[in-house]
Amino acid sequence: MSRTLTPAVATAGPALPRSRRLLRAVAVVACLPYLTLKAAWVAGSHVGVPADSPLLDYHAEMIAANVLTILMDGAVIVLVLLLTRPWGRGVPTWLLAAPMWIATGLLAPVMAGYPLQLLVRALGGSAAGTSGGGGDPFLHEWVFAVVYGGFIVQGLALGALFLLYARDRWGHLWRGRMGDLPAAPAGAAQRVTAVAAAVFTLFPLAMRIMWACGGTTGLSAGAVADRGSDFHVLESLYVVHLLAAVTGGALLAFRRAPALPVRVPLALAGVCSAAVACWGGWMALAALVSGGDPADRPTGLMLLTYAGQMIAGLLVATVGARFLAARSARTVERPVT
Repeated sequence: MSRTLTPAVATAGPALPRSRRLLRAVAVVACLPYLTLKAAWVAGSHVGVPADSPLLDYHAEMIAANVLTILMDGAVIVLVLLLTRPWGRGVPTWLLAAPMWIATGLLAPVMAGYPLQLLVRALGGSAAGTSGGGGDPFLHEWVFAVVYGGFIVQGLALGALFLLYARDRWGHLWRGRMGDLPAAPAGAAQRVTAVAAAVFTLFPLAMRIMWACGGTTGLSAGAVADRGSDFHVLESLYVVHLLAAVTGGALLAFRRAPALPVRVPLALAGVCSAAVACWGGWMALAALVSGGDPADRPTGLMLLTYAGQMIAGLLVATVGARFLAARSARTVERPVT
């Protein structure tokens, strides 16, 4: 796949445009508050952590989690450099696509969710579910503003850099409309994968809709107690991402919308599959390694929801990857003149 999607490029090229240099600087600077805060916590500081925060009860676990998230946010800086330095132009496709997909999946829900949460709160909603609910808050509210604000800026700058990079390197793969694709339909494996993704989506979709609408079946006692407008906003976003991911995968596999630009189902499948898969995996991982109050531990139905959306997202991503690989192969066979 990396050979078919990676054209021969030189290691040197024209100077980077000023707009991209600015985006690079913005992305790197946006990472610094989060990295500084996390490094301070690893060093033993309690800045931003209330004296009665439950986080203080799990010192070793929090150090491990903070080190992991430092590495994850540091990877954003590596991606920014890869997208803007000459040596990044010849990186194999998979080595760039995989971390960008993960970064997109982790950042996109925050970029959409946090502003919506603030808007709903301004209209009278409660912050429960973001800062620890009605009990002991685990972080001061300003920490969320700094962290999520930084994530939003990171996502915007990184996303813009990737779109510019991808347009230069692979833009031919998403030009045109679905009706311009070859008359032969997508392969059977691609259609089966899209259908499987839809099947795996049914359970997490049903659970997320129920939780968004106020149902409590399957939720832990801690999750029920901590519900607020923030919780319902996030659950509603998961519903949107699940539906959009499956729709994008189905459009790519069955090609029933000839007037639709190719980039639309690709964007739906790429961004939304990443959102549901990465957050499903992240929540499942957090559930498996967390201890603490039994009331806060995820139930079996919550774990099944996380696993279902993770599998569905991975299947949709597979559909998108196979679509791009097939289109790239056809482009190689029939060079664009």
